[in-house]
Formats: sequence, structure tokens, C-alpha cells
Amino acid sequence: MDQNTISNNDKKEGVSPSNTEQYAQQIKKSAQRSGSAKLYCYDWMSNVELPENSQKLVEVRFKNTRKDFYVNDLGLALEVGDIVAVETASGYDVGTVSLLGELVNLQIRKVFGKKVPESFPKIYRKAKEADIEKWKEAKSLEHKTMIRSRQIAKDLKLNMKIGDVEYQGDKTKAIFYYIADERVDFRELIKVFAEEFKVRIEMRQIGVRQEAGRIGGIGLCGRDLCCSSFISNFVSVSTNAARYQEVSLNPQKMAGQCGKLKCCLNFELASYMDARKDFPETNVALEFKEGRAHHTKTDVYKRIMTYFYKKDDVPTFVELSVDRVKEIIELNRKGIKPETLQGDIVEVEREYVPDYENVIGQDSLTRFDKKKKKKKHSNGNNAGQNNQQNAPKKQEQEGQQPAENQQKQNNNQQGGQQNHHRNNRHKNHNRQNGGNHQQNQQKPRNDENKTV
Repeated sequence: MDQNTISNNDKKEGVSPSNTEQYAQQIKKSAQRSGSAKLYCYDWMSNVELPENSQKLVEVRFKNTRKDFYVNDLGLALEVGDIVAVETASGYDVGTVSLLGELVNLQIRKVFGKKVPESFPKIYRKAKEADIEKWKEAKSLEHKTMIRSRQIAKDLKLNMKIGDVEYQGDKTKAIFYYIADERVDFRELIKVFAEEFKVRIEMRQIGVRQEAGRIGGIGLCGRDLCCSSFISNFVSVSTNAARYQEVSLNPQKMAGQCGKLKCCLNFELASYMDARKDFPETNVALEFKEGRAHHTKTDVYKRIMTYFYKKDDVPTFVELSVDRVKEIIELNRKGIKPETLQGDIVEVEREYVPDYENVIGQDSLTRFDKKKKKKKHSNGNNAGQNNQQNAPKKQEQEGQQPAENQQKQNNNQQGGQQNHHRNNRHKNHNRQNGGNHQQNQQKPRNDENKTV
């Protein structure tokens, strides 16, 4: 039987695919999902029909966020997520297709700028099962190699930190990414690595921000780190960015996971600098007849500056508009001091927060409990007492009642009392009869006991 007929019979019988095929399918699904801009790029031109020449350049992603561009000279039918074997300086490497079509040219301009290379390496083939197996074996060695390389660098007393190791797809070369504050002489280190790991060694120095971008993580904002999601060109961040934005100079809050100042301090810096162009200098004090006021803080977008002064040894804070501060500074230059700053206080509008209104009664904890019914007493005495207690309340609420109503109430009270006396007489009579009846029942029992 042919191989085609065997494979068709296996499909009919429901035979599960091999581990390499499952691994390739998982990678393809993960590559097609949306996520980090460094890892995935949304192809908004996927439904547009383009000429064949535009499909030659392909973007391929390797470990972490490393990407490179290759030429599809063979005209392979590639999709995003396919595993391919690509050309390298020595041997071949294995990566995942991350972008196709006309957007690859835009990515090349973004990465290289005006210095676009004339030629790019080639794509050899779609990865076979043997290529994927060797690639998986190489990836499984990376963590062990990194731990061992750190021990070797420590034994050689080198002031460096090895952050990551990446093996080439054919398992013939390893790239060691390291961090060092000073220049390191690692010629002896390379010899030890070559003898220990039996591969060609390449050392690449990276910065602290690049290490954080390779490892990844979640920032204080609750989102992925900017260096691992979309930032590719790292720009230096200074404390002046925090001063322009009136951010407190707290090193614990301003530092990121890499230990350096946060990259997001530069995001809105340009807008703050444009807004502060016409602001007066903050180190100039405002002089007036009651004393001298010094600057404390600034609300840039509301154009409000807060000044502090003491009045009768009591600290006072005054919010002034930027235009008013300029006027006072010009008056002080002319030798004129305004009388007071009280009339120049700016009242900041506060948002109205409505109070909570209990519409349904949700705040009561006993709203689901069963209410106990009060027992009603049928005695005339209670009725008379209730009437006596309710009488003065009704007089207070309704005022003085007419004499006829008062006489009716008195008659009702007397009737209640008479009923009460009658009920008591009946109760006493019943008790006496009951007692005599019990005595009569007990007497024969005693007689019987005596006779026995």
C-alpha cells in the first residue's frame, strides 16, 4: 500500500497526530492571536489582493522578541504561524512566521530607517519533523546552559550577569546575552564555554531595559511592561521629566522593574513642556504688603499656581492663575507691592458627589427576617389602660376636643372599669370552685389509701 492510502486510513480510524504536529499547531494558534505589538502585528491588509512580488519579504520571529526579515525566493505558500528553516551565517535557524505582505516593507522602514540593506537572507523550507525535534531539543538546553554559565562566570570572578541564552535551531551555536557596567574581558570565558557546551559561542551585551523587555512582566499600572510590549528604541529618561510634570521625586515610585526611571515618564513630557512655555519661573517669590509668598506646586493643565505664606504665624496657601502671577511679578519689578492676595484666590470647582439614597432598604441587615406578631390582649383592663394612654396624645395632636367627646371617653373608661371588675369576679369564683373540686377529688383517694 502507498503512504497516501495509509495516511488516509489513519485519518478515517481517528489516529491522533504526532507530537511534532501538535506542537506546530499550538505555535500556529498562538502566533495568530492578538497581543503584544512586539510579538504580533495586526495585518489590516490581509483581505486586500496584492501582486505576487509583495509576498517575497517575510518577517520571522525567534525566541522572546527577536525578529528578522527573509526572502521567500522559492514561492512557498506561507501563513502566519508556520515554522520555517532560514539561512544564517553558518548552518540554519528555525523560527516562526510573524508577518506577511506589504506591511513587511513598512516594518523594514521602521527598523532600519534610511539604511535599508540591499539583500536579505533566504527561507530554505518549511520545517520538517526532524527540524522541529532538533529545535525542541535545543530549546530544552537553554535554561541549564544559562545556570551553568553563571557559575562559570562567578568562578572566573567576572563582573557580569548572564541574563539569557538562545540556541540556534540546528543546535550548533548559542548566543549568550549578558549585562555589565564596565568592559569585560571574556576571552577565557569563551574558551571554557566552548569546551563545556560543545557549540560555537556568541556574546551579546544588552542593557538593563533590554533585559526587562526580554524577560517581560507586569507594571504598576496592571499592564504588560512597555519595553516588552511595544518599545523598540530605548530613550534615556531623566529626572527633569518628572519635574516638568510635577511628579514627586520618590525613587521607589519612579523606578521600574529594571531599576531605572520608568519609560512612561517620557510619554506626556512634550505636551507638558508645550503647556509650560508661558509659565513664570517658580523660584521667584511674590512680594505684597502682608509678606512674601513662595511657590509650592503647579497644576499645569488648569494653569493654576499655588503659593505659600504666613499670616500671623498661620500658614496660608493661595491658588493664583498664571496671568495674575505674571502681573504681580511685573509690579514687584517696578517696586509696587499689592495690598493683599485674599481677593486673588482662585476657587477650584469640585465635582458634586451625590449622597447615597436608600431606595429599597438594602442597608438594613434584618430586612429578610420574619417579623414577630404582637399578641393582642382581650382583657378589659388593658383596653381601659390603652384608652387612658392614648387620650393625652390625641389631645396634644388635635387640640382641645369638645365636651361631648370627653364625656364619651369618660363613659367608655367607666364601662371598661366595670367590665374589668366583672371579669375579676368571675375569675375569683372559678378559682374557688376549682379549688373545691380538687379537694373533693383528692378526698376519696386518701380514704382509699387508708382502707388499703
